[in-house]
This record gives sequence, C-alpha cells and structure tokens, in this order.
Amino acid sequence: MNENLAIELSMAELREIAGYAVACAEPALAIFERDRPDDQRPRAAIDAARAFAEGAKRTKVIRDNAWAAHRAAQESRDAGQAAASDTARAAVGAASAAYLHPLAKATQVLHILGAAGHAARAFELDAGDDHTVGASHIEKARGLASPTVVSVLTRYPNAPSSRGRVGELVRSLDASLRQLAP
Repeated sequence: MNENLAIELSMAELREIAGYAVACAEPALAIFERDRPDDQRPRAAIDAARAFAEGAKRTKVIRDNAWAAHRAAQESRDAGQAAASDTARAAVGAASAAYLHPLAKATQVLHILGAAGHAARAFELDAGDDHTVGASHIEKARGLASPTVVSVLTRYPNAPSSRGRVGELVRSLDASLRQLAP
C-alpha cells in the first residue's frame, strides 16, 4: 500500500471510530480514578471524544484534553503507577481517534485501536501482569467494533510492529478485526 495515498474518510466514519475508541478506553478509567482520584484529565479526554462522537464539532478542546491526559500518563508512570499510566494513554487514544489521518500509514491504525490496546494493558497490569486479562479486553473490543470500524480499519495497512506489549495487543485486535472484513 502506498503511504502517500489518501484514504477516503467521512465525518460520520470519524465519529464512529471515536465512539469505538471511547467504548474501548472508558472501562479502564476505574483503574486511573482509583489510583489518582483527584486527577480528572483522562476522563475529560474521554468525555471530549464522546462529545465529538455524538455530533459535537472537532475542536481544539479535544486536542487540549488529549495533551492533558498524556501529561497524566507521564506523571502516573513517573509515580510508579503503570496501570494508571496505560489507562491515561487509553484516554489519549480515544481523543486522538477524532484525528485519524486519511493517509495509508500503519501508524494511523493506532488512532483506531490504540485506546483498546492501552486499556487492555492497563487491565493486565492491574491484575499483576496477567496476559489473559488483556486478551479478554481485546476480545471485548473485537465485539464492540461495528462494520464501519472494520471497514475503515481495512483501508489502512496492518498495525505497525514493535511498541512492546501494547503493540502485541493492538496487532492481535487488528488481525482479528480484519478477519471480519467481507
């Protein structure tokens, strides 16, 4: 696939992708809010993404909340709260889904599936690094994907290699969703 090719994306499809990312990330918020109860930045990022998915305009508010959640992820990581950090990264993924670029690059798959991968990793870490817990969340994320999400995903190359355990989770979800494509 030529990385310079433009991919057709409608606003309705972008909203569907953002809604999917929110549905994948939101269950992990309980981990972050338990560990950092006074920090609402990941919730704000998810709320901004949800508003876009439900019809609000795509504005700077989404990006600002994504950057704030990113800072929350860094602070959580630095405090030794790895599960909370991945939860915040899932929130960043949900907000960044609204900015999926119409370029045929494997890295764009992270805008579609990154929220699910980070949420799954947060659940794993919270369960003592139990990979079966992450696999279970990936299976739930697979079930949440609408035909529109699958259709958009298959316009892009396969998920990129590397990126550690989150990358493994994303590639697993990517492969399973591509099997659903007609």
